[in-house]
Amino acid sequence: MNAPAFPRRASVRKPVLVVDDEPDARELLAMMLEIAGFAVTTAANGRAALLEARRRRPCVILLDLMMPIMDGEAFRDVQRRDPELRQVPVVVLSAHHDVAAVAARLGIDHFAEKPLDLDRVLEMVAARCG
Repeated sequence: MNAPAFPRRASVRKPVLVVDDEPDARELLAMMLEIAGFAVTTAANGRAALLEARRRRPCVILLDLMMPIMDGEAFRDVQRRDPELRQVPVVVLSAHHDVAAVAARLGIDHFAEKPLDLDRVLEMVAARCG
């Protein structure tokens, strides 16, 4: 992962949900986003992410694809049918060998391949939480 260039801190901390089963990845993304001024919550799988998204209604969800219990594809299927969550934008962050094709199949235009370019991730979050 590249070192990010942090934007100015937002005056209102907008909520972002980070969904990844790897604790180190979750913590790094959460720390980076908190420093950038976002209010971050995390989830280790899709099922926990659905609960958290309904509780806090994030401005964007950063979603890993390969997770236990409920993977990113199953999460996205439920999210797209949920009237409370279907409009929340999703950015896929994954080491999946064909992340672009999977993201497109899930109706997601924005994705980043792992290892992540943190500047790019911040730009995608800022664009959706503007």
